Amino acid sequence: MNEKIEVKPRKALEVMKPYSPGKPIWEVQSEYGLQHVIKLASNENPLGPSPKAIEAIQIALKDLHRYPDNQSQLLKKTIADYYDLHADQVIVTNGGDELITLVAEAFLDAGDEIIVPGPTFSEYEFGAQLMGAKTIVVPLNDAFQYDAEAIVAAVTDRTKIIYLCSPNNPTGTYVAQKDLKYILDTIPKRIMVMLDTAYSHYVSEELYSDGMEFVRAGYPLIVLKTFSKIYGLAGIRVGYGAAPQKIIQSILQVKEPFNVNALAQTAAASAIGDEEHVLRSQALVAKERERMYASFDQLGIKYTQSMTNFVLAELGPESESIYMRLMAKGIIVRHGKTWGLPLHLRISIGMPEENDQFIAALSEILGSV
Repeated sequence: MNEKIEVKPRKALEVMKPYSPGKPIWEVQSEYGLQHVIKLASNENPLGPSPKAIEAIQIALKDLHRYPDNQSQLLKKTIADYYDLHADQVIVTNGGDELITLVAEAFLDAGDEIIVPGPTFSEYEFGAQLMGAKTIVVPLNDAFQYDAEAIVAAVTDRTKIIYLCSPNNPTGTYVAQKDLKYILDTIPKRIMVMLDTAYSHYVSEELYSDGMEFVRAGYPLIVLKTFSKIYGLAGIRVGYGAAPQKIIQSILQVKEPFNVNALAQTAAASAIGDEEHVLRSQALVAKERERMYASFDQLGIKYTQSMTNFVLAELGPESESIYMRLMAKGIIVRHGKTWGLPLHLRISIGMPEENDQFIAALSEILGSV
């Protein structure tokens, strides 16, 4: 048909940029004609999914003709029991990304403001743009650490939500418990804080808090968690939020029915109790992260100490060229321009042999730059 299409999208779409994930393995294989590709780009668990989750999925397959539980009641109760919460303080979502969007839809009006750290995960700003709200960026300091006083100082009469990613993606740094408490105690109670703790299981610092004690204490805080990272369930998309019941109830008003599929619900309910898988995953990341640091030290590469399963490294003006040359060798990482860090690469922790191949390839590239 040749008729001119006159349907116009919302004005918000003029500034919105869809999320850009790391390249999938199949795409790099096709583009470069490679058989073997290592993906160190999306912060996935290299050990794979929780074995308990796999077992639960296999049992549930026979019931795929049934709609899933609209409210994910079994999973909500399992999560609530795990964190000593009430079930009405939990919402289950199609990955953490859906929760971010639902929070924006439930709480933001056009003209409202949100505060985010910079650099950080892009989906917080995406949700604000969707609702016509304005994003105020409070930069992390030179060491990519949070400045709690600067965050509080950025609050205005229009501030509605403060987003804190802790540990932060892409820097791996975190908000200390005392700083989180300072922010919560200082800002007006009309402002909600969303604490994204997708990588909390990898944190070893005693000064850290995943925010759950503040939820239990009734602060206007929603904690985001996910089964995509340490539990290895990224492929079936299941996340959740914990907050006071009043906040959860508001979010439920905009939630789509049957938003989390039945396999995701049953897998997550089993995975959360898979302590062996969690401990193995934590041990692998802690050991391999230190090995990556040592390799970077030998190569003279600056990096940020991380409390996550990835490391942000500064490669300088040649970083994009290095990124492309690594990909040509079958190693996918993330280039930092996504976050306004054109000198950096973000590297996910893989299996030991994958990390060895990455370091060997990087060493060869740096030797020829």
